Amino acid sequence: MDVAPAEHVACWFAQGCAAVDQLRMRTSGRVQGVLGDDAELTAAVLAAQDGDEDAFRAVYRAVQPRLLGYIRTLVGETDAEDVASEAWLQIARDLDRFSGDADRFRGWTARIARNRSLDHLRMRSRRPAIGGDETELTTRAAESDTAGDAIEALDTDRTMSLIAQLPQDQAEAVVLRVVVGLDAKSAAQTLGKRPGAVRTAAHRGLKRLAELLGAEEAGRTANRPDATPPAAPRS
Repeated sequence: MDVAPAEHVACWFAQGCAAVDQLRMRTSGRVQGVLGDDAELTAAVLAAQDGDEDAFRAVYRAVQPRLLGYIRTLVGETDAEDVASEAWLQIARDLDRFSGDADRFRGWTARIARNRSLDHLRMRSRRPAIGGDETELTTRAAESDTAGDAIEALDTDRTMSLIAQLPQDQAEAVVLRVVVGLDAKSAAQTLGKRPGAVRTAAHRGLKRLAELLGAEEAGRTANRPDATPPAAPRS
């Protein structure tokens, strides 16, 4: 995977909301599961509310991969499965109270997952370092090869491990917007923040993610046997 030089990373940060929307479009088909679109997920949720166990299993298979990825950013790999199980117990218990379409359902399940994760962290006397600037970003169009490379890699385990290196507020914003597929308003409701704060955190996280991807690729290139050695300094 060819990654653009470091000076191109600034373009990535300037792409604004359009970059996040593009990421969501590129990744949604790869992680959505057995349900092909929002209409199918909405129908499955309604059927599950009527007691259709097969529909509930389909909802689980469609939503669980994204939800588990979000939980991992909060509690880490070791505890994520246990917290996800607790979240799904609550989802199943409270499903009759839910009302809305597929987007609202994803936001609702994300809020449950976040609350269960924070409960888990409190029990372990740990809290995520959530903070950040709440300045609204101006959307500006720009081109960046680095952004395209990050987009193509976002659904890989390698890149999820890079997301885990981001500050907690940035990691949450990136996962909610890109992996879970929430818009800025729904993500803000999940996090208890203003949409502008979520956009800021998401853009900073995506900028840092592009830098991490670029540094990783540069390291692999430098270690290749056929890599050209740096020129000797002139005397």
